[in-house]
Amino acid sequence: MTSPKKKWSLGKKIGVGVLSFFGVLVLVIGLLVVIKPWAPEIVVADAGPTGRRVTDNGMIANYYPAPGPGRHPTVVVVGGSDGGIGRQVDRTAQALQKEGYTALALSYWGAEGQPEIMDRIPLETFRTAFDWVLAQPEVDPERFAFIGTSKGGEAAVLLASQTPEFKAVVGYVPSHVVWAGFNLREPWKWNQTGSTWSSGGQDVPYVPYIQDFRGGPMVDMYVRSWHENLPQHQDAIIPIENSRAPLLLICGEQDTLWPSCDMSREVQKRAAQHDGPTVSVLAYPEAGHMISGPPADPDHPFDATQMGGTKEGSDYALSDSWPKVLEFLRAELG
Repeated sequence: MTSPKKKWSLGKKIGVGVLSFFGVLVLVIGLLVVIKPWAPEIVVADAGPTGRRVTDNGMIANYYPAPGPGRHPTVVVVGGSDGGIGRQVDRTAQALQKEGYTALALSYWGAEGQPEIMDRIPLETFRTAFDWVLAQPEVDPERFAFIGTSKGGEAAVLLASQTPEFKAVVGYVPSHVVWAGFNLREPWKWNQTGSTWSSGGQDVPYVPYIQDFRGGPMVDMYVRSWHENLPQHQDAIIPIENSRAPLLLICGEQDTLWPSCDMSREVQKRAAQHDGPTVSVLAYPEAGHMISGPPADPDHPFDATQMGGTKEGSDYALSDSWPKVLEFLRAELG
């Protein structure tokens, strides 16, 4: 028979062990909340040797002036939910510079001093960048364009409807509506954001997400939110008929993030129905979401199929669309 003293000693050891286990568990959870290993890395690429970092007026951008004297056509380039200045965004700006354009690779969220999540991002961030770049002596303000990808593609369509200076707009895998924002740092707060964008401190009207999504491809959540919630939020549809610039929209039919081709065609349809600008859509049947900018750099390969499509289809979309983007810019900017 175990003595009361030994029982007390054994119980004490078990209690200490349990407390130690929960103490370690709490510590681990605390560290995970701080470190957030699930959150995507936000890259703010350094400017290449032919450009420079710009921080004027609170901006965070890489500026690539076109070579040669005189004023040049200019393009502002932005990414999407990757935040900061992603490598592909910076590569696109450098590729445009080589084609004779002045280019600005702009960060509008995720970099130091900017919003940490995609929630109520001020559209004034873009206006500040536009005013700055249009004031540069090597920039021709009559030949000004914008390229955006994914959420930046949503921004491209939205800004096209508001920015009379634009002469051409390219939207990769874009949207025809303003969506709710999202929080990749704290995904359990997914449905606790307002609009992705704000103007004058107020939410831009948006489509909220459905509340009962329980997993699966993100595109399913967007499709359901579109069909179930958009009828009650018609003011979230972007009035593309207000744009003075033609648009070229590029998408992948196998996009598993959101229905970029269906949304691109909605932009095109609304423009046609409301006497808006010319909207052209390049839809690639075997491509997914990762198809923006020039073909992938062999020195920095990436998995173009991580958001849908086949490798061959995505590679083809990249190689086929980039020359058409350049042709579109040349036609509209001269």
